[in-house]
Amino acid sequence: MEATVGVSEMVAPALPKMGPLEKVYVTWLAGGSCDGCSISVLGATNPSVEALLGGTVPGLPKLELFHTALSYESGAEYINLLKKCESGEYWPFVVVLEGSVPNEDLAGDGFWIAIGEEKGRPITTAEWLKRLCPKAAATIAIGTCATWGGVPAAQGNATGAMGLMDFLGPDYRSTFGLPVVNIPGCAPIGDNFIEVVAAVLLFLQGLAPLPEFDELGRPAWIYGETVHRGCPRAGFYEEGVFAKEYGDKECLVEKGCWGPVVQCNMASRGAINGMGGCMQMGGVCIGCTMPGFPDKFSPMFAKPPGAEISALVAKRVTGAMVKPLRALTQRDKNRSIRWDERVPSGWAPKGKPFALDRVVNYFYKKVQTSR
Repeated sequence: MEATVGVSEMVAPALPKMGPLEKVYVTWLAGGSCDGCSISVLGATNPSVEALLGGTVPGLPKLELFHTALSYESGAEYINLLKKCESGEYWPFVVVLEGSVPNEDLAGDGFWIAIGEEKGRPITTAEWLKRLCPKAAATIAIGTCATWGGVPAAQGNATGAMGLMDFLGPDYRSTFGLPVVNIPGCAPIGDNFIEVVAAVLLFLQGLAPLPEFDELGRPAWIYGETVHRGCPRAGFYEEGVFAKEYGDKECLVEKGCWGPVVQCNMASRGAINGMGGCMQMGGVCIGCTMPGFPDKFSPMFAKPPGAEISALVAKRVTGAMVKPLRALTQRDKNRSIRWDERVPSGWAPKGKPFALDRVVNYFYKKVQTSR
């Protein structure tokens, strides 16, 4: 079997006239993975998997899920579901891959990963992808293993593992003209996946335009910003204050955090139900959403090369100059005008403001009145 499927090899069924759909079939295939993506999606809340399967989300069709672990069917009954998608009996269907795609050409007389059998021979995940993806309304890769290869594709692996985009090739398009939709993360946020699925379903029904994706097939509204921009510790970085030990509340860049360059919304969205996430729980960003993971982020927990310069600048410029000026302004704004003019009582700070405070306040008032 070829490791890459070109578009010339793909024969798609005649595209039916689409409108509001009552049901969409979701064929969830397993590659080289730990099933962490499935667990993450089951924790989604906005909407939940149960709401999609029950068809209770306004504007979205009911989903029927064929999942290697969650489906009621098993064995030959489960394989029959996949074959009905392949034959067009179940249409439209969406292929979701969790886990990397191994190169079966390197498996010798055996195989790396198979789902079921046919006429006494195993049907590999790679073969299922080759049979189903050309006929799918959309193809989605969930998790870093499925998108870029992830840990199974790390340098030195024996399987030749790769992401779905690399396996299907640059010319791949679904029957609706979509390239592979990539939702990376190890594991990705469940709500990220559900949100993208909802957007794609609205597009397939003709109820909404195709959502915006970046040059790597990632939803741009999710992966368009860096971890650092949404990190609750980013203010410490700006002031040049860094954690010395794990568990400290300050910025973790000097403890191995790659947040300033990694594209992910974990810090702002949270892991489950808007809570948790790497930085919130005291962990560093290890770059798990990026195509270069894990090789280009190793060794993990070591200070990133660029942190030497950026942290030094933050300490020497912002930390040494701007932070004291902010403290000066903060001290002034923590005083009522009444306290400046007469002796305060209670908790109020006693004494007149410092001369520099008065100078800052004078120029501040000048700026305000000139506007």
